[in-house]
Amino acid sequence: MAEEQDQNEKTEDPTQKRLDDALKRGDVVKSQEVNTWFVIAAGTLVMATFSGGMGAGVTATLRGLIANSYQIRVDGPALPQLFKMIGGELLATVAVPFLLLMLAALTANIVQHRMVWSFETMTPKLSKISLMSGLKRLFSKQAVVNFAKGMVKLLLVGAVLIALMWPERHRLVALVHTDLEGVLPLALSLALKQLGAVVAILAVVAAADYLFQYRLWYERQKMSLRDLKDEFKQSEGDPTIKGKMRQVRQTRMRRRMMANVPKAAVVITNPTHYAVALQYERGMDAPVCVAKGVDLVALKIREIADEHAVPIVENPPLARTLHAAVELDQAIPPEHYKAVAEVIGYVMKLRRAVRR
Repeated sequence: MAEEQDQNEKTEDPTQKRLDDALKRGDVVKSQEVNTWFVIAAGTLVMATFSGGMGAGVTATLRGLIANSYQIRVDGPALPQLFKMIGGELLATVAVPFLLLMLAALTANIVQHRMVWSFETMTPKLSKISLMSGLKRLFSKQAVVNFAKGMVKLLLVGAVLIALMWPERHRLVALVHTDLEGVLPLALSLALKQLGAVVAILAVVAAADYLFQYRLWYERQKMSLRDLKDEFKQSEGDPTIKGKMRQVRQTRMRRRMMANVPKAAVVITNPTHYAVALQYERGMDAPVCVAKGVDLVALKIREIADEHAVPIVENPPLARTLHAAVELDQAIPPEHYKAVAEVIGYVMKLRRAVRR
């Protein structure tokens, strides 16, 4: 009941990370019908292409044995050597067809999913030997589909084979009175015709089964909102911790900024909202913003400026413009040189007047 409720909560599409993790675990889309189709199709191709060569090779080997049977020694170590020779010749005859069948089986898996090496699927699990888990698998949706699929294949293949062989019934009866050399070509022709029909039917079954298996796999990978949040925390970090770290960085930056206010040549303010502290010394290309802020931060900048006798000039338009245009530790933009130069010039005149 809990598993069903948990499955009902998984309404969100899986993320790419979720799909990649499934691949690493060996949880991939796999249709056994696709594997079967590739092997049978390859077997049909092998029979149509190599049956003559294989038959000739086997015939030559056996004919040589029979023709030279009186010269073949079977005593002592000669018998194992004889079996080794016969096995080698037969293996050489069927090696290429068997390699093609193995390649077809490998291709069937590559077509369905990327190659993956995972030992997790081979790890023993108690749930696999659990009676309740076994009963659930026995009456699961997958089991019902497999049963229905088997019945459909049986009926379709049986009907098609009967339809193909029924017109050939008279020729099959006549084979009783036919020499062996005439039976083999007819048997090969009928076998290829039947295999061709089976391959065509199983192609439709394999395509339908792959789509069904993909749908089951995709539904199995779906995530709940909690899964999405947990994954986000793992990949991006806990938002709470990130918020605290951001707050710490801002605090440190504000302290460093306030420590630079005494170095400023002037603080330009909008009396109640904005404050921008500019540092300028002879030899500098342009004034540099060493502190800025609004509201409480602006008030703190003005307080520190008062404590260290840094001139404060009220210029609301310029204060707002500089606050938006310049970042900390950056020189002011060229378009503001003239306005800032007038303010700094005014401050220098005041200082000279005070000294006199």
